[in-house]
Amino acid sequence: MNVVLGIGGGIAAYKAAELARALMERGVSVQVAMTAAAQEFVRPLTFAALTGRKAITGLFPQGTGEDTAASAVEHIRVAEEADLLAVAPATADLLAKFANGLADDFLSTLYLAFDGPVVIAPAMNTRMWRHPATRRNLETLRERGHNIVEPEEGLLACGTVGPGRLADPERIAAVVMGILDARRDLDGETVLVTAGPTQEPIDPVRFLSNRSSGKMGYAIAAEAAARGARVILVSGPVSLDAPPGVAVVPVRTAAEMRSAVFDRLAEATIVVKAAAVADYYVPEPAAHKIKKTGAAVSLALAPTPDILAELGQKKGDRLLVGFAAETGDVAAEARRKLIAKNCDMVAGNLVGREGTGFGAADNEVVLVLRDGGTVEIPRAPKRVVAGRIFDELVKLRTAAHATR
Repeated sequence: MNVVLGIGGGIAAYKAAELARALMERGVSVQVAMTAAAQEFVRPLTFAALTGRKAITGLFPQGTGEDTAASAVEHIRVAEEADLLAVAPATADLLAKFANGLADDFLSTLYLAFDGPVVIAPAMNTRMWRHPATRRNLETLRERGHNIVEPEEGLLACGTVGPGRLADPERIAAVVMGILDARRDLDGETVLVTAGPTQEPIDPVRFLSNRSSGKMGYAIAAEAAARGARVILVSGPVSLDAPPGVAVVPVRTAAEMRSAVFDRLAEATIVVKAAAVADYYVPEPAAHKIKKTGAAVSLALAPTPDILAELGQKKGDRLLVGFAAETGDVAAEARRKLIAKNCDMVAGNLVGREGTGFGAADNEVVLVLRDGGTVEIPRAPKRVVAGRIFDELVKLRTAAHATR
């Protein structure tokens, strides 16, 4: 479990060290992100020593080169890897930024890029806490579904007595763990996921493939791991980092993917077939590069193995999910595929649409279920779509267990 701990600039910032320790004692990996003001109260080195990770202190790092270029989009990477964002202490300034979508530092930018659960523990002077602007901002954040850990009453640093003191770190940790544990609804499951394209050689330098980036499959693998599953990810060639805690099995061709899947099928209780496997391959690739002569060239193609159909025949008690990337009637084709391949669910998405599908950060799918139902998932980041897919899968699993 990965939590980003955001720290705002207030005297209570020192208590964030206790919160980081409490979370780590519960088996959570903690990445700290500090505002500039927070660094005036507690040094970043304190949190680096506690968590074993360098605290993130700015949106624009110093230096040049590849490390700096990668850091320029670090808020996206951190947002994608995190299972929860906790902010403690959250100052009045941070509440206002979050509520109004302002993003002028790493933490506020990360907030806009993060689409998972958020826990906010405010701390400030009593008058600031009671100010109508602060109350309005809090209400906005509650309406978004964020979890607000109310401050406690007591003697404040300014010498006044009243509400505004940061909640006890153990109390905040309990709220965080309650949310994380509630999401671990795949404990005991082993999820086998396929992702990315395959590459079918034509000659030593050319191959047949497609536009799949693997992002949807990797989002599914990351979501399954976050929800407590053991995850095996069979991946075609992609330019993506392995999700935390996921075992990746790299493959290249459809035949290699089939072998990898069936070698590990006995371990799986859920199979999600998100890879875009090439439909055809060249049975006899040229041993040397095919030279360009100006004349037309014909390729003899043969169909690749239908991995999903074979899985449908051998799935047993496993739940099987397929994907259907279509250019026409998505729901109808997904339903046909579900029946033909003996799936429990097929996620259909329309390819070729701007901003979704292959290579994009977002997706928009319709889930077709074995019981005849459909669930439409509007355009959202692929990790959010992955979460909705597993929400439905958990319902299917619960129903299947109830009938046994």
